Amino acid sequence: MTLAPWRSAIAHALHRNRSLVYARYLQLATVQPNGRPANRTLVFRGFLEDTNQLKFITDTRSAKADQIQQQPWAEVCWYFPNTREQFRITGCLTLVSSDDSHQDLKLARISIWQELSDAARLQFAWPHPGKFRVENPEAFAPPAPDPVQPLPNFCLLLLDPLQVDHLELRGEPQNRKFYRRDENQEWFCEEINP
Repeated sequence: MTLAPWRSAIAHALHRNRSLVYARYLQLATVQPNGRPANRTLVFRGFLEDTNQLKFITDTRSAKADQIQQQPWAEVCWYFPNTREQFRITGCLTLVSSDDSHQDLKLARISIWQELSDAARLQFAWPHPGKFRVENPEAFAPPAPDPVQPLPNFCLLLLDPLQVDHLELRGEPQNRKFYRRDENQEWFCEEINP
């Protein structure tokens, strides 16, 4: 697999913004069943090995999981403050759940679970996200989940990019590149007006 040409720009931005913990946070927009947009912040967890797919995690019980199953198209918007860069990445999302039949994806799901902190894994044992607040404080202090085997509601979320809009807000004029993948899986880049 060949790395997409925009990957080096993201690697550079991540490196130059590494002092900012929140530089790994980006916004994911999906489409609700009623056609309205839904947006939330996720943590970038790297690229799936030997691909250009971005990795995230989610809970199968969340509204976002339902939205993705009904409409897998999404866009992320990622801003890097130190370098004043924005990446808008459009593509298709894939949920990798406990019943996924693809062996490599099953292993990737387990691997990312094992990389999580204990506190991050614990959130998947909390009550159903987005439902009415459970009044019992013990519901948010369950026993620690197995650090090796993911809980059934834990999901690896993959974004397979189709286009990337990279805007550098430095310079006069600013720089902007638009990358797109064609039907032959080849990437093309055009410089466009900011």
